[in-house]
Amino acid sequence: MRYLGLDLGSRTLGVALSDRMGLISHNVKIIRHNEEYDRLLDEVAKIVEEEGVEEIVLGYPKNMNNTIGPKAELSEEFKKKLEEKLNIKVHLQDERLSTKEATDILIIGDTSRKKRKKVIDSMAASIILQTYLDKKGN
Repeated sequence: MRYLGLDLGSRTLGVALSDRMGLISHNVKIIRHNEEYDRLLDEVAKIVEEEGVEEIVLGYPKNMNNTIGPKAELSEEFKKKLEEKLNIKVHLQDERLSTKEATDILIIGDTSRKKRKKVIDSMAASIILQTYLDKKGN
């Protein structure tokens, strides 16, 4: 089963894909959106179709105290829109500290600050997706 991982930010959407067996995730790209969510839905639909995605894992940015804030509410709304448009299952995955983890990995890999900025959101999407895959036990 192929999964698509998404990290919805205020200006960008990080995108990651699993392998065809649903075991390993890898970062794909970043889509800049400037809060144009309808266009963003079309972009995601295109990826789903081209890559044969069967389910989506969307980052769920809960607050550190486990409460739901405005960003998590935005993810809930985006989840509903994705499910309506694509007619596939969308899972919410707690993404607390995923961006920090991605940053740490890139720093350990000696990635320049300029390059980190270009890949951090897709790397975070990959971490979100891999967390879901590991939890699911694929």
